[in-house]
Amino acid sequence: MSPITITALAVFAVTYVLMLVSQKYRPHITVASALIFIVLGTIATVNPAIFGEGFFTVGDSTFSYGISRALSEIDWNVIMMIAGTMGTVFLFIESKMPQLMSDILISKMPDMKWVIIALSLFAGIVSAFVDNVATVLMIAPVALAFCKKVGISPVPSIICIAVSSNLQGAATLVGDTTSILLAKQANLDFSDFFVDDGHVGMFFVVQAGAIASAFIIYFMFRKENSKIDFSGRTKVEDKFPTYLLVGTVLALIAVSFIPYKANAAEGQFYKPDITNGVICIGFFIVGVIREFFIKRNKDVVKNAFKEIDYYTIILLTALFIVIGGIKNAGVIDVIGQAIGSLGSGSVFVVYTVIVWMSVLLSAFIDNIPYTATMLSIVPVIASSVGLENPTILYYGLLCGATLGGNLTPIGASANITGIGILRKEGYEVKATTFMKFGIPFTIAAVVTGYVLLWIIWA
Repeated sequence: MSPITITALAVFAVTYVLMLVSQKYRPHITVASALIFIVLGTIATVNPAIFGEGFFTVGDSTFSYGISRALSEIDWNVIMMIAGTMGTVFLFIESKMPQLMSDILISKMPDMKWVIIALSLFAGIVSAFVDNVATVLMIAPVALAFCKKVGISPVPSIICIAVSSNLQGAATLVGDTTSILLAKQANLDFSDFFVDDGHVGMFFVVQAGAIASAFIIYFMFRKENSKIDFSGRTKVEDKFPTYLLVGTVLALIAVSFIPYKANAAEGQFYKPDITNGVICIGFFIVGVIREFFIKRNKDVVKNAFKEIDYYTIILLTALFIVIGGIKNAGVIDVIGQAIGSLGSGSVFVVYTVIVWMSVLLSAFIDNIPYTATMLSIVPVIASSVGLENPTILYYGLLCGATLGGNLTPIGASANITGIGILRKEGYEVKATTFMKFGIPFTIAAVVTGYVLLWIIWA
């Protein structure tokens, strides 16, 4: 490896270690790391001899990574999709429509056991189209109220709701940030998550995993046979935010049939790279304008902008720059070839390594930076084992990285949110308590996805 490759690898490794031990300052750490790469790239352009002859040489080229190049690595489509969807979801929650949907579901259940199973599955379906954390915030309070009513601990049920929310994030393009990142890297649109190149899509693979995990939930709650005394339903007076959310999903589906420029045939109409982002932002702005000018509800508008996860947006923006830096420094090639060599040329072994390595790592580190990094490495891994189409490796990565977060209470934001709700109610959840539910749930879902993906794509 060249000196700049070793340096970039060291900076990247330190960045990840610091993000692991200091979750609160992850955006600050990635911004600092991004600035280091920009400084190195600027030095390479202005005065490359400052570190000695050949320091910035990468193979047959020279490391070049100035400010303009770094900014071009940021995927604004992804950033806009995240911001717009989060804003619309807040308006959706404020309308109380999720609570009404939960009330209708619960009213049809015979006992507490089926209420918990139904809420978990419902949380999963909602989470396929709404942010995982927002889903937990919608549904966990309903479970909490019913658990109090029948006199049982809400800890197990809210854990199940959290892990179910995290599971379904991989089902659709808008379900989770990891899905959005994958869609961009693998040139997937909304419809590809249902049917991809004539194959069964990720949506149905995830549903199979959800069914497998539902049996786990049933077994754990088989003794909870308390009857439910249901009375009253939440009233929804404003359905417009629901129309906004549905409109966002339908618009994403509609434009999914229009190719990007890179995939369009000569002379074929294509969509701009930021199309999905503009759609998500556009529907959110419509909602904000309505709240501000028609309903005169300035507090809702203010809170909608507050609820956008700027932590994740800053983290991802800086991380795009960092990944671009290590890519230009040759680090991606080194890591990809190293992982590829583990399989000794076997696609199945490499696929297995990616899935289960992702499960283990995502149990302890944020799956967003991990997925963003690995998506750049997968094509190199595929090339090293002679695989022309890396789709199975992409889906294996999504399966492992998204579902692996359910192994531990810190592996996913949805889990952290659920535990936070319980803590406010006076319930301290130990890691061992969480893992009692998280481990069997994760194993059931991942094994199902792992097997089905290989059968579908091998």
